[in-house]
Amino acid sequence: MAPARPACGPISTYSRVQILHLVQSRSPRSITELCESTGLHQNTIREHLQRLIDGGYIIASIERRATRGRPRTLYSAATGTPEASSDIARDKVNAAARRGDLMRRALPMAASGLGSEATYQLDALIEDLEESGFEPVIDDSRLTVDLTPCPHAAARPEDRPMLCQVHLSLMQGVLTEAGGPLTADFVHEPALPAECTVQLRLADASA
Repeated sequence: MAPARPACGPISTYSRVQILHLVQSRSPRSITELCESTGLHQNTIREHLQRLIDGGYIIASIERRATRGRPRTLYSAATGTPEASSDIARDKVNAAARRGDLMRRALPMAASGLGSEATYQLDALIEDLEESGFEPVIDDSRLTVDLTPCPHAAARPEDRPMLCQVHLSLMQGVLTEAGGPLTADFVHEPALPAECTVQLRLADASA
């Protein structure tokens, strides 16, 4: 088995994964809340949040308040739904679809048999995973995404559930943003630390 590539992209550090986990579990969050939960300095939190915003994973909004005082900036997870959609994530999805179409014109055999909407979802998902240091292999028939070797395989065992949950939520956000029948269902229990397989599901199909 090939060694895992180092994690890269906006979620390449444990601190950013931790921040994402907090924001995904409850949105919106303030910088003060994130500092208290992580023990990180406000400036460090701001830097991490900006990277996550630039990656299309978090949305910043200004607090609405009826009292005097400077409103806070609040941070929410970009889930791909109309009320939580990131402009950056939307641009990434559209760019992935254009590149996918170009590739399929050159290599018609690369087209998915799942239909155009699901194909565009997979275009966006593959590019997002590659940006994060994964080497995704899609099985259209089994609806699985093989991410072995996982770049986070060396993480502490007690941190793996959080890492898996964050990445599964991010994958679901990409699929939702792209729009289509595919959803990210669950992560299979690995036999070895470096193994990682995510199960997809067609929205109109039984589990």
